Amino acid sequence: MRYAIRHVTRFAYAEPVAFARCNLRLQPIDWPGQTVEDYRLTVLPGGRTAPARAQAGLAHVTRLVIEQSVHELTIESAANVTVDRPIPVPEAGDPTLAEIAAMARASRDASPLSPASYLYPSPRIAFDEPIADWCAEELDPQRGCREAAIALARRIQREFAFDPAATLVDTPPAEAFAKRGGVCQDFAQIMISGLRAAGLPAAYASGYLRTLPPPGEARLVGADATHAWVLLWCGPDLGWIGVDPTNGIWMATDHVIVAVGRDYADIAPIDGVVLGFGAQEMDVSVDVAPQD
Repeated sequence: MRYAIRHVTRFAYAEPVAFARCNLRLQPIDWPGQTVEDYRLTVLPGGRTAPARAQAGLAHVTRLVIEQSVHELTIESAANVTVDRPIPVPEAGDPTLAEIAAMARASRDASPLSPASYLYPSPRIAFDEPIADWCAEELDPQRGCREAAIALARRIQREFAFDPAATLVDTPPAEAFAKRGGVCQDFAQIMISGLRAAGLPAAYASGYLRTLPPPGEARLVGADATHAWVLLWCGPDLGWIGVDPTNGIWMATDHVIVAVGRDYADIAPIDGVVLGFGAQEMDVSVDVAPQD
């Protein structure tokens, strides 16, 4: 499937902003089963851009500096991405969760996607005993890794309500878990917290869902916005397998990965510092249009 992706973020400031320095993580990454054909970044009214290094995880980072007084700022990201990723199928010979945990602890990989980097609590995903106990019901150490991953994702999808009013961007997983509601970020962080508590390497994936559903199927929750899901490392042969707890599905041809990190703080689409005062309004629009 080939997608044309357009992601526009508009900021409106009540008073002029004299200086801004931002990190942009908007360019999709190349990933197994995913190829970025072209990419374009447009900033209005303009600014200086330069590539920067990701502090953690895997992302294309662009440093944006605005040194003129502005009332409005528009950042548009456009990409064409081809995704050809099969739907994972659990098999009897899959490594067990116990084997995955042991292999991750023994890994000497020092790359941004080393499983050892995703075993432990991170700034926004702390260990939480109620989450650990609840997730453990699906995480028998002798269960196959792919079977357990999709079972936990589907349980979250069944038992949690998609409710944008329930949480904020900085709501901790424990609070969303107690409310049994939230959005894709919350569900991904709850699942990651439970997997890490079981000694399993789990990463936070950020990206997009296709805008149009397949013929005759319902529209996926989270389309027309940035989306978040979970990657579980399933050993050196299977690698990182994606599951989407918001929709209870695998990461396959409907998902486009933009960045991978320990939690949202590693891969936020836009963050930085703005010098000014007064109110700020932000509007975001995302379009993921299949071209095939």
